[in-house]
Amino acid sequence: MSDPAIGSGPGRALVAVYGVFALAAGARAAVQIATRFDEAPLAYSLSAFAAAVYVVLTVALARGDRRLALAACGIELAGVLIVGTLSMADPEAFPRATVWSGYGSGYVFIPLLLPILGLYWLLRRR
Repeated sequence: MSDPAIGSGPGRALVAVYGVFALAAGARAAVQIATRFDEAPLAYSLSAFAAAVYVVLTVALARGDRRLALAACGIELAGVLIVGTLSMADPEAFPRATVWSGYGSGYVFIPLLLPILGLYWLLRRR
């Protein structure tokens, strides 16, 4: 079931921001995995996973797929909170930063704010 309204108005800004994050996180992860994966395989794999979540969110919001967007926002929020907490509690487990390390501090905490805004937008539009 599609709801084009979720990708319109302010939802367009979410689509755009998620698109930019998908490109940024994807490019970063691709370079890291291709050039120095052995240094921090967990961190670089998590960055690639984050990029995949951002791609799914971009597409789901643009197509108006509320269910998929809600699920992806939930996964993103859980990832930011879990990886953020683990990276603060045990920095040695993350010798290199991921998109979600330190709750997205390397990206001005936008990875923490985006799923909250996304969930708010999706749930408000019901």
